[in-house]
Amino acid sequence: MTTTHKAIRSSGWKTDFIIGFPDGLFLLFFATQVIQVFPMEVQSFYTLQLCIWVAGSILVMFSAFQANKGDTQHDSSLMTEEERIKLQRLDINDHTITHIEQEMEKDARLWEQTLETEQVTEITFNRSRAIQSALFTGFFFLLGGALSLGPYLSNENFPAASQTSMMLVFLGLTTFSFIKAKITAQRPVPVILRYWLTGLGIFLVAWVLHRLI
Repeated sequence: MTTTHKAIRSSGWKTDFIIGFPDGLFLLFFATQVIQVFPMEVQSFYTLQLCIWVAGSILVMFSAFQANKGDTQHDSSLMTEEERIKLQRLDINDHTITHIEQEMEKDARLWEQTLETEQVTEITFNRSRAIQSALFTGFFFLLGGALSLGPYLSNENFPAASQTSMMLVFLGLTTFSFIKAKITAQRPVPVILRYWLTGLGIFLVAWVLHRLI
C-alpha cells in the first residue's frame, strides 16, 4: 500500500548537502583527532576509521529517509474520534476533552501560519524521492568525511597527516559556509565564524582528551 501522508522537509540536493557534508566532516575530524592518540597498528586505525565513516553515512541516510518520509500527524492536527475515546477511557471529563480539542485547533492554526511565514511547502510523501534524498545525503556525508580522513589514508605519518587534515577541514568549512550562506540567503561571515568555532571546539576537545589519556 502506498503511503500518501504529508512530509514538510525539502528533498532537494541543497538540503541534503547542508545536512550531510558538515556531519561527515565533523565526525571524522573528531574521530581521527581522538583515536590517533591510542596505541594501535596503522591498519587497525584505518579499519576503525573506515567503519566509522561507513556506519555514519548509513545512519545519516536512514535519518534523511525518515525525515523525508514524515508521519501521519501532518495529515490532521485535530483530535480524532479514536483519540477522544481513549481520553474518555482515562476518565477525563468532557469539559477537559473539549479544552484539549480547542488547544489542538489553536496549535493547528499556528502551525499553518508558521509554514506560510517560513514559506515551507508540504509535499506528499514519495518513496523514490526520499531514497534519492537519502543517497545524496549519504554521498555528501562521505565527501565531508573524506576531507578529514583522506590525508591519513595517503600518509602514515599521522602528525603530518593531522596537519593536512586540519587545513583541509577549515578550507572545506570555509567553502561550505559560503555555499550555505548563498543557499540560505545569509551573510557569509557569521556562517563561517560559526562553523570555524565548531571545528575549533572539536579540536580543543580532542586536545584535552589527549592530555587526560
